[in-house]
Amino acid sequence: MTLEEIHGQEPVPAGHDWMQGAGKALHELLVSAQRRGCLTAGVYESAKLMNVDPDNVAFCVLATDEEDEGDIALQIHFTLIQAFCCENDIDIVRVNDVAKLAAIVGPSEESGEPRDLHCILITNPNEDGWKDPALEKLNSFCEESRNVNDWVPTIALPE
Repeated sequence: MTLEEIHGQEPVPAGHDWMQGAGKALHELLVSAQRRGCLTAGVYESAKLMNVDPDNVAFCVLATDEEDEGDIALQIHFTLIQAFCCENDIDIVRVNDVAKLAAIVGPSEESGEPRDLHCILITNPNEDGWKDPALEKLNSFCEESRNVNDWVPTIALPE
């Protein structure tokens, strides 16, 4: 018996189109945020930003590859980031392909070096808030996932 059966809830539609829509929205959001200068990449950089200005964080992406699954320090950082995001009502998703993220986000603009893409934060650039359709779609996706107790849903990025 699953938790959904116990509570009488229907599971989140796991259809290919629904998941693909979330992946496409995440791709659009990352491109748009980078263009606007609203993207912070890196576990430590993200932790610093969340400590200084948590109200300005709109969305969080945690990314791993298979080889990262055994990295205990990274998993501890993820646990702390997830707790912080939940406490501050910041939607959060996981991506299991750092290479695809790197293809979307690219290297650091300042140094041209590859970035730490294990944690990416999307921030609001101004007090008015940022009304991005992709962000709104991802917020809905996260809300629907939480309704079936999937607090950190995994999204597959499009090819």
